[in-house]
Amino acid sequence: MYADLHRFVDALAQSGELIRINSAVDPVLEITQYADTESKSAAPNIGSSSSQSNDPAFAHLGGKALLFEHPIGSDFPVLINAFGSYRRMEMALGNRAFDDIAQTIAELVKPEPPRSIAEAFTKAKQFFPLLKIGPKRSNKPGACQQIVHTGDAIDLTKLPMLRCWPLDGDFEAVGYPTGINDNIAGLGHPDISDEEWNAKYRGRFITLAGIHTIHADDRNDPKPKSHNIGMYRLQLLGKNRLAMHWHMHHDGAAHWRSWKKLGQPMPVAIALGGQSVLPYAATCPLPPGISELLMAGFLNGKGIPLCRAKTVPLWVPADAEMIIEGFVRTDAGFPGWDPRQPDAGELGDGAVFEGPFGDHTGFYSMPDRYPIVEVSAFTHRNNAIYPTTVVGLPPQEDYFLGKATERIMRPLLATILPDIKDYHLPMYGAFHNVANIQITKHYPLHARTVMHGIWGAGQMAWTKNLFIVDDAVDVHDLTAVLAAACQHCMPSRDIEQVNGALDILDHAAPRLGSGIKLGFDATKKVIGEEINGQPIGDPYPVPTAEDRIQAVTFAKSIAGVLDASATDNAPGWLFIQADKDHNEPQNAKLGATILQAFLAEPSAMRFIVVLGRSVAIHDHHAALFHWAANFDASRDAQWDQSNNCDRVGFDATPKTPEDTRNSQPVRAWPPVLSFD
Repeated sequence: MYADLHRFVDALAQSGELIRINSAVDPVLEITQYADTESKSAAPNIGSSSSQSNDPAFAHLGGKALLFEHPIGSDFPVLINAFGSYRRMEMALGNRAFDDIAQTIAELVKPEPPRSIAEAFTKAKQFFPLLKIGPKRSNKPGACQQIVHTGDAIDLTKLPMLRCWPLDGDFEAVGYPTGINDNIAGLGHPDISDEEWNAKYRGRFITLAGIHTIHADDRNDPKPKSHNIGMYRLQLLGKNRLAMHWHMHHDGAAHWRSWKKLGQPMPVAIALGGQSVLPYAATCPLPPGISELLMAGFLNGKGIPLCRAKTVPLWVPADAEMIIEGFVRTDAGFPGWDPRQPDAGELGDGAVFEGPFGDHTGFYSMPDRYPIVEVSAFTHRNNAIYPTTVVGLPPQEDYFLGKATERIMRPLLATILPDIKDYHLPMYGAFHNVANIQITKHYPLHARTVMHGIWGAGQMAWTKNLFIVDDAVDVHDLTAVLAAACQHCMPSRDIEQVNGALDILDHAAPRLGSGIKLGFDATKKVIGEEINGQPIGDPYPVPTAEDRIQAVTFAKSIAGVLDASATDNAPGWLFIQADKDHNEPQNAKLGATILQAFLAEPSAMRFIVVLGRSVAIHDHHAALFHWAANFDASRDAQWDQSNNCDRVGFDATPKTPEDTRNSQPVRAWPPVLSFD
């Protein structure tokens, strides 16, 4: 681990992990294009052997970190993709493999009682470092406060915030009324025309900051136990105004509701940089009551130094590059406001219509109402670097941060669900859409028990699709998992359907944050699993090359089909490319119609997916990505047991309101991210 961002940058450079770019590059779209290309290229150094075995398909990716020394319009260099490979993530966490950190956590959460005095001393040594991981508070100014701007001296347009994707901040372009944010005080800049603001400053976001908040009940506590660090995006609104975007289940949003109940603005500190462990700690899904500061201290080997903020009653990382202080308006209404609805009412005080934003889902997250941050101070180091990231179609930097969580948090998941032997969050699932789970099966319907346990376990509860496999299946091998699903998951019997909470960014859900989850029981079946009286038979044979050719040929003969693909990389899956894409109401129902036509004839394929015109269906990773993102089973699944078959089809085409089916609506459908 590294004590500050400058030391981390130096280490990256010495390891051949950094490219310095001396030419002037624009934070509006241009830096993002550099980073997006780099993140999808080969990394200069491969990570640990465990990272390679845990992610054999993508462990080699990530490119290099990029340091833009002369971003247009700012004096602060921009660092991006710093955490965008397994090797760089391991460097940031102390040159340790994720599984090694997980092993340390496992020993701490499941300690064995000592059997002798010698073992007692050994255990004491094991736990002694935990006494040092608490934050180190000091009343002295920190390095992050070498330069202090308050009042009129604050000008957030001097920061090289990125506009990552073309439609960021342009809610009119995704179908919302114009002028929603007109006449909100503090928006824009007194020295910048509306035309220039729209061209140069619209849709620019802070994306890699630690957001420090406390619960209102701790407002008078000198060492507040509720001190939370989250990582939420903030949109530039004006010279000293930002929009705070957080999801309702995040701790920061819960803190905001506590201040709203009190009727007072919520103090906030937005920290950029600091110890190399801080960005990961801010994203880490910790159990309730465990502060990210403690996790950061644990990873850092000692407590994180804190100093007092200048204008808000909070402690901030003393060694950060920059701190933005302010107060979040609590008179703002809640998200879930759609100005296109006749009963929407007014936007209301203290709020702004924030977004859209190119998100980690690979699509734009649509605009909504979020509270305004009124900035009271901006402090920074003399030679500060501005760290940032871009999210979008994977792999991006956030993929490797997420994989760190997958491995490091495994022991904590095991304390809740000890039946889980291992698990894998595949790239195509964008974290919340798919999880592959490996168990040692002990009794009938054991997989169902595990499914429901996961759907009640912290942030895993938002997982849309679960694939449960036996311990003989390599859970990190996508083809092996899909083969197990083909052989052992009879759709009508072995797919569990559950109504429940989904990721708020799931645009396919018929209602915000709720819809159908699917659990694919791909374990070998045993007596006692004859659900609905369906007998247990031999495993279903993986379709042969002849079977696949036959299915592809028939699919291509259906009206509205452009192409079809069934490869041995995705056993049992057929991907059909429909002549339909985003915002084409004239092609409504085409995906469902194609499915009906295909299911009218027998086929050896078990899982049939209809996708949009722009999807690269011969790349099974890309096809599965759009499958997971673009369907909700309550509206888009068709189950078929005719012609001696047992199969399920999914309409995963982009949709419009005219695609409503089974009384399940279609909400605002975002475009996929693209620089075109």
